[in-house]
Amino acid sequence: MKLKEIKELTTDELIQKEKVLKKELFDLNYQRRVGNVEKPSRFSQIKRAVARILTVIRERELENERSKKNK
Repeated sequence: MKLKEIKELTTDELIQKEKVLKKELFDLNYQRRVGNVEKPSRFSQIKRAVARILTVIRERELENERSKKNK
Protein backbone atom coordinates (compact mmCIF):
# COMPACT_ATOMS: atom_id res chain seq x y z
CA MET A 1 0.00 0.00 0.00
CA LYS A 2 1.20 3.43 -0.83
CA LEU A 3 1.16 6.27 1.66
CA LYS A 4 -1.30 8.25 -0.43
CA GLU A 5 -3.78 5.36 -0.36
CA ILE A 6 -3.36 5.01 3.39
CA LYS A 7 -3.96 8.69 4.10
CA GLU A 8 -7.23 8.58 2.16
CA LEU A 9 -8.69 5.98 4.55
CA THR A 10 -10.47 6.83 7.78
CA THR A 11 -8.93 5.93 11.11
CA ASP A 12 -11.39 3.07 11.62
CA GLU A 13 -10.57 1.68 8.19
CA LEU A 14 -6.87 1.92 9.00
CA ILE A 15 -7.33 -0.04 12.20
CA GLN A 16 -9.24 -2.75 10.31
CA LYS A 17 -6.58 -2.84 7.59
CA GLU A 18 -3.88 -3.20 10.24
CA LYS A 19 -5.69 -6.19 11.75
CA VAL A 20 -6.02 -7.84 8.35
CA LEU A 21 -2.33 -7.32 7.57
CA LYS A 22 -1.23 -8.64 10.95
CA LYS A 23 -3.36 -11.75 10.41
CA GLU A 24 -1.75 -12.22 6.99
CA LEU A 25 1.69 -11.84 8.57
CA PHE A 26 0.77 -14.43 11.20
CA ASP A 27 -0.33 -16.83 8.47
CA LEU A 28 2.89 -16.25 6.53
CA ASN A 29 4.94 -16.99 9.64
CA TYR A 30 3.01 -20.22 10.04
CA GLN A 31 3.74 -21.11 6.40
CA ARG A 32 7.41 -20.35 7.01
CA ARG A 33 7.50 -22.80 9.89
CA VAL A 34 5.82 -25.47 7.75
CA GLY A 35 8.29 -24.68 5.00
CA ASN A 36 6.26 -23.57 1.99
CA VAL A 37 6.18 -19.78 1.64
CA GLU A 38 5.34 -18.81 -1.92
CA LYS A 39 6.36 -15.16 -1.74
CA PRO A 40 8.98 -14.47 0.95
CA SER A 41 9.14 -10.81 -0.13
CA ARG A 42 5.59 -10.40 1.16
CA PHE A 43 6.95 -10.32 4.75
CA SER A 44 8.69 -6.99 4.25
CA GLN A 45 5.78 -5.57 2.25
CA ILE A 46 3.33 -6.32 5.05
CA LYS A 47 5.64 -4.99 7.76
CA ARG A 48 6.12 -1.74 5.86
CA ALA A 49 2.39 -1.35 5.29
CA VAL A 50 1.66 -1.90 8.99
CA ALA A 51 4.34 0.64 9.94
CA ARG A 52 2.88 3.19 7.53
CA ILE A 53 -0.61 2.64 8.91
CA LEU A 54 0.55 3.03 12.50
CA THR A 55 2.46 6.19 11.56
CA VAL A 56 -0.59 7.78 9.94
CA ILE A 57 -2.77 6.86 12.93
CA ARG A 58 -0.23 8.40 15.31
CA GLU A 59 0.05 11.56 13.19
CA ARG A 60 -3.72 11.96 13.34
CA GLU A 61 -3.71 11.49 17.12
CA LEU A 62 -1.06 14.18 17.54
CA GLU A 63 -2.91 16.51 15.20
CA ASN A 64 -6.10 16.07 17.24
CA GLU A 65 -4.20 16.78 20.47
CA ARG A 66 -2.69 19.95 19.00
CA SER A 67 -6.05 21.19 17.77
CA LYS A 68 -7.58 20.59 21.23
CA LYS A 69 -4.79 22.55 22.93
CA ASN A 70 -5.18 25.47 20.54
CA LYS A 71 -8.89 25.88 21.32
